[in-house]
Amino acid sequence: MNGKKKIVIALGGNALGNTLSEQMKAVKITAKAIVDLIEEGNDVVVVHGNGPQVGIINNAMTEYAMRKEGRQQTPLSVCVAMSQAYIGYDLQNALREEFLNRGMPPHNSSTMITQIIVDKNDPAFRNPTKPIGVFMSHDEAEKAALENGWEMHEDSGRGYRRVVASPMPREIVEINAIKAMINDGNLVICCGGGGIPVIREESNHLAGVPAVIDKDLAAELLAESIEADMLIILTAVEKVAINYGKPDEIGLSQMSISEAEAYCEEGQFGEGSMLPKVRAGIKFAESGDNRVALITLLEKAREAINGFTGTRIIR
Repeated sequence: MNGKKKIVIALGGNALGNTLSEQMKAVKITAKAIVDLIEEGNDVVVVHGNGPQVGIINNAMTEYAMRKEGRQQTPLSVCVAMSQAYIGYDLQNALREEFLNRGMPPHNSSTMITQIIVDKNDPAFRNPTKPIGVFMSHDEAEKAALENGWEMHEDSGRGYRRVVASPMPREIVEINAIKAMINDGNLVICCGGGGIPVIREESNHLAGVPAVIDKDLAAELLAESIEADMLIILTAVEKVAINYGKPDEIGLSQMSISEAEAYCEEGQFGEGSMLPKVRAGIKFAESGDNRVALITLLEKAREAINGFTGTRIIR
């Protein structure tokens, strides 16, 4: 790859692990991939998922509230904020250690607790689909729905879980602060878990809402907002594939926007897995000239950015 690039990296769940101890180990590998790109002269901004982490926090808060009479449930938006802070804490330390291990001066790594505005009239609020929290019995679910106003769905015979909306991200509240930090040479970690979902209310108030914003769509919005050259979505596979899992599976090195859209319409990509990543890549690639989205495996990021692997989505 020629010339310095401004890159937004969206880290998938495999980059962070599923438990506190797994996360401590996983971020060391993740830090190596990030510093590889910085070592080649690129400016990097990091977005991460938070599925297991926000689940741990939400479950702990739910159990506490259920065991203590009169205790209020902790809003999901607050749980997302907590997850942003503790994931950022581990990433910052792992990045600092990796810089020093390579004999490089450590970049100032900073975590921005990030709110993202969503539309309170987004259709997703009328059809919540994202399961969160603990499994409950039928009676527990009825009680939780009555006391907290939650929507509860039966989940594959395993019990009942709360479901929340997944609205489109519209605006990053702290974008000017993020830009200032980037311009000052900081390695910024932001929009964690897709951002804290908020809506605008009267008197300039931002209110948290019970929702989960797709992390890859949040990363795409960030990449557009800071005029990045490349959006890299790191996941559990080296390349996007069509006919996935079948004898005629084909790994794709490159897709035009029209080709990617056609594959989406054919149902080639899983709704809860690859489809949102490809849609985020399409949106970024069509947002400006010479903008490239890249989807690949975490450990292959350096090779992929230099054109040796991964799947590129281009105009």
